Amino acid sequence: MNSPLSPFWSLPTDQVLQQAHSTIAGLSRQDARQRLSQYGANSLKQKHKSSDWILLLNQFKSPIILILIFAAVLSIFLQDAASAIIILAIVFISGLLGFWQERGASNAVEKLLALVQVKATVLRNGQAQDIPNEEVVPGDIVVLSAGKNIPGDCLVLESKDLSVDEAALTGETYPVDKLSSVLPAETGLSQRTNSLYLGTNVISGTAKAIVIHTGKETEFGKVSERLKLRPPETEFERGLSQFGYFLMEVTLILVVLIFVVNVYLDRPVLESFLFSLALAVGLTPQLLPAIVSVNLARGAKKMATKQVIVKRLSAIENFGSMNVFCTDKTGTLTEGQVKIHSAVDVEGKESNRVLLYAYLNAASESGYVNPIDTAIRAYKTFDVSGYQKLDEVPYDFNRKRLSILFKSDGRHLIVTKGALKNVLEVCSTVEMAEGKTIDIVDQRQNLHQQAEDLGSKGLRILGMAYRNLISIDPQSKHRDSFSKEDEANMTFLGYLALFDPPKAGIGDTLKELELLGITPKMITGDSKAVAMSIIQQVGLPSPKALTGSELGKLSDEALMHQVQQTNVFAEVEPNQKERIIIALKKAGNVVGYLGDGINDASALHAADVGISVESAVDVAKEAADIVLMQKDLNVLVEGVKEGRITFANTLKYVFMATSANFGNMFSMAGISLFLSFLPLLPSQILLTNLLTDFPELTIATDRVDREQVSQPRRWNIRFIRKFMLVFGLLSSVFDYLTFGVLLLLLQADPAQFRTGWFMESVISASMIVLSIRTHKSILHSKPSLSLLLSTMAIVIITLILPYTPLAGLLGFQALPIEFLLVLAAIVGLYILCAENVKRVFYQYVQS
Repeated sequence: MNSPLSPFWSLPTDQVLQQAHSTIAGLSRQDARQRLSQYGANSLKQKHKSSDWILLLNQFKSPIILILIFAAVLSIFLQDAASAIIILAIVFISGLLGFWQERGASNAVEKLLALVQVKATVLRNGQAQDIPNEEVVPGDIVVLSAGKNIPGDCLVLESKDLSVDEAALTGETYPVDKLSSVLPAETGLSQRTNSLYLGTNVISGTAKAIVIHTGKETEFGKVSERLKLRPPETEFERGLSQFGYFLMEVTLILVVLIFVVNVYLDRPVLESFLFSLALAVGLTPQLLPAIVSVNLARGAKKMATKQVIVKRLSAIENFGSMNVFCTDKTGTLTEGQVKIHSAVDVEGKESNRVLLYAYLNAASESGYVNPIDTAIRAYKTFDVSGYQKLDEVPYDFNRKRLSILFKSDGRHLIVTKGALKNVLEVCSTVEMAEGKTIDIVDQRQNLHQQAEDLGSKGLRILGMAYRNLISIDPQSKHRDSFSKEDEANMTFLGYLALFDPPKAGIGDTLKELELLGITPKMITGDSKAVAMSIIQQVGLPSPKALTGSELGKLSDEALMHQVQQTNVFAEVEPNQKERIIIALKKAGNVVGYLGDGINDASALHAADVGISVESAVDVAKEAADIVLMQKDLNVLVEGVKEGRITFANTLKYVFMATSANFGNMFSMAGISLFLSFLPLLPSQILLTNLLTDFPELTIATDRVDREQVSQPRRWNIRFIRKFMLVFGLLSSVFDYLTFGVLLLLLQADPAQFRTGWFMESVISASMIVLSIRTHKSILHSKPSLSLLLSTMAIVIITLILPYTPLAGLLGFQALPIEFLLVLAAIVGLYILCAENVKRVFYQYVQS
């Protein structure tokens, strides 16, 4: 347990149960609740939900904000207390704005993640029940089967053909067999065949085990705690970081320069310092984290309405920029409801005996539930009361066979069903139509030809074989169990032909994916003939196929070139899926992979966007970034569109922050070097920044042009720099026009200058949002109602503020009507020019 009980692998199971204060029937519900309270949630990241106070304080952790607060507090004691208090009030309001947005986003995401929890089966009060992995506690008895994640470090109590993938912990490539035993205390981790570990998963077989350690006390937890493991950054996260560093460099240089020059010009040091810091706040898009969180959370909520659950918010951008989508055929391209076409003998004739043995095998299996066995049981029923099941070797992805031992009429019979190639490799004889058995050597070519004939019709072929143990080993009549080694010297009986028809309308869905700039590719373990048949039925143009055996002969470099032209990968082994995904990524693609099986976890991890379905096995659902509540490509299409809308709206804020806002602050820094007074007081700069933030907070609700959704878009820092240069420069041109008009034409005094410049700056920065939010004309692309209303509200507030009692407190002055008319003309001309510059910019510069 998460208390001294070590080394548990060296203790007998009854002693471990006693020391863990547990029983083979599991814990009581009351005891489990108590232990959950004692040991905490079973998670590597303990979910200490940040309190509202912590979230609020995080809004003020920026070094620039902290220095500004310190300087404002200092000024209270040294000179102007009123201005300092205004500065502090504006900073606090800005922080509250970010807090409110992030708190709402955090709560929304928490509710979405609860929809796709991975669960463990445990015994409570002697009854099996499914609970979230986080609620598993030391002493729990867990019931394991193929596809299940191991929810903690455990000791095996009983097992049947249990095979576990421990690659994530030990690096061992092949699955490891596990069984109940007692091992020496000095046994190394990778040799502990009686122990199971968090972070690993069951490949095949069944077991019951007692949980010893959970959370950070597990072996995996200790490793992750030491390394402080975190998921790799997405391209979007890297882009945001680059953007942040870029602005930081520009801001630092500018602020230091302005401060030094102002001091050199004999202006008050503290006032110059506050002015420089206020400029830094204006230059820094401090609401970017909140804007990104809100956009992604809102996008995740909208995607949830389309049956797409986002587990990792930053994956939304990759989802939107995905240009290659890889999937299996079953359940996505096809109905996913396997049906029996026929059961035939080795000569191609309908065989009731083949069907009987298939039914025996399917009706008696107790391992991994699969649609093939369901189809066999539904196709035709037999009276199998004369067959007593003795033992089973479950299906696994290495053998690709399922074998069951029966006792019937005094004989012991093994019945095996599985992939044709894997069944044939354990057969030494063939049963002909008349019941005679002959050596398989001379029949192999005929057997493969028969399978190819069936496969050419688009049918999936399984092999059926049997072995009478008593006929080979006289002592075996007393054996009630068997192992994988007994799958030898079998007799091949015939073929089971299956079909899974394409989904209705799947051809149209694939065409829609291609119209969205996404190339669909099929990766399947089925034969090339079956795969090509399905592709032709769904109407995928010019299919080019590559088989697993052909793929194995290619170098990584050759494969990187081949995957671009190939859209069907057939007869693929599980470990080859990851190699295909990596090759596609190296070729410059953003790759999505949809998988729901035990053998899909590595490919899901390798993909830029790992996609699974709600009905998937635990290990696949855990590895995925995005979970579809239905295994339907139409759901995926809608999710991609929402992902692109979210990304587009996030970029809008970046464009706004790097155009008008940046241009205004840059202009202010420049003009301050030539004026005998500060162009805006520090509190006025912060108020400008606060007011222009309000419309930008509604960007998440904005409409997105169809053109911005029709093709994948990726984060492009070069494009952002060009945008910043062009539109920031345009903003500065009109800023200096405003300065000239105010000083030379209207002969404004310092208070009038600041008031006029404040009004022009806020109104132009708010209005320009309506222009740069779209590539189209402002007249042909309507903003959302929230964005329009918030923009208009800020314009009205800015116009009336100098005429309110607050004006004197903020350092503003009521302006004559001629000032307002001239400023309105400048703003109108600015919007008109921005529209024309935008048209030319998007014509010559590609995003």
